[in-house]
Amino acid sequence: MNKEGARNWYVIDGYLPYKGKMDQDLLEGHEAIMILNCHDTDATIFMDIFYEDREPDQDIKLNVSARRVKCIRMDHPEEIGGIALDRQVQYSLRFRSDIEVIIQYGRMDIAQPNLAYIGMMGYSE
Repeated sequence: MNKEGARNWYVIDGYLPYKGKMDQDLLEGHEAIMILNCHDTDATIFMDIFYEDREPDQDIKLNVSARRVKCIRMDHPEEIGGIALDRQVQYSLRFRSDIEVIIQYGRMDIAQPNLAYIGMMGYSE
């Protein structure tokens, strides 16, 4: 069987950008984690959020159904165990899954008129 992802993922550059909106409120500064589960069974994933100046928030349970993708907005506390992340403060993420998944991270930064979107894969093992 081919390997389809990894069980452990790390996203180091978490930093919720300025929230303001532009372009008639169509674009909003945010970060998101996308999790792809290619398998025939549901994935149970635990996310930990690490900070520079305090202990981490740990074991935030996430579920991704079989053969589905799930997008998690980091500025929506209801999607990340009720955790309200501060904007413009550095954090990092660790994900531990019971089956192999693929995790990608994206940031929409609209702090300047020529906005920026960054998308990158996390480090996995």
